[in-house]
Amino acid sequence: MFSFRRLALLLALGLPALHVLQAQNSSPDSTSSSTPAAEQPAAAQSANQDQSQQPTAGETQGQLSVQARIRARREQRRAQAIHDTYSHLYEAFVGGGYLRFTPGPNLQRTTLYSWDAALTRYYSERLGVTVDGRGYYGTAYVGLNPSAITRPAISQYGVLAGPTYRFYMRPRYSIAAHALGGVAISNFSGDTSGFSPASLGLYPDSTTYAIDGGIIGEVNVTPNLSLRLAGDYYGTGFGSSFQSSPGFTYGFVYRFGKQ
Repeated sequence: MFSFRRLALLLALGLPALHVLQAQNSSPDSTSSSTPAAEQPAAAQSANQDQSQQPTAGETQGQLSVQARIRARREQRRAQAIHDTYSHLYEAFVGGGYLRFTPGPNLQRTTLYSWDAALTRYYSERLGVTVDGRGYYGTAYVGLNPSAITRPAISQYGVLAGPTYRFYMRPRYSIAAHALGGVAISNFSGDTSGFSPASLGLYPDSTTYAIDGGIIGEVNVTPNLSLRLAGDYYGTGFGSSFQSSPGFTYGFVYRFGKQ
């Protein structure tokens, strides 16, 4: 009887202690399991912030679309400026020139200065037909001779026509080329005091063919007005021979009319 009471007393005292030990053992597990749950929202929030800072595919495509529209508008403005400048029907040129010309079969080259006027009718922004008139003036050195005339004044005139083609066009400038052909008329006897040009070593006065090829550069001041500088190769056939004469022309170009 005494043993039974002692056993009951031990059980009564041991059961509460067992419950306390179980509670202490389960407390760290619950703490460790609750810690990731508390930390998980913070990590997720950081990941969401990183994703929000990165541009999305839609934003990137939107930026590309804006840049494409800007480039397209810029190209439209450039094309419109080119059209406004080079869509004129006519182009008139007035200026001067310089030529290195051989006035006789055995004479040295001399410098001729010129006036030049031309009118071009354009059939497109690039292709036109040019009619050109020019006059060249200078002094030929003929050396010592019985006439005592050593430096007679000479001149020649040309009327030419042919195609002109613009192969490079920009709103501010253009580069073109022309190929002209026509006639040239010489006046080599006007300052020989009655002596024949041949007696002074000059080519005789005559009318012959003339050709001209040139590269033309123009800088536009306005859509209607530009400055021109052109390198020329001028060829003539005085005295049944061929004169190859390099030179250049310069002046003003005025555009008018609409195609």
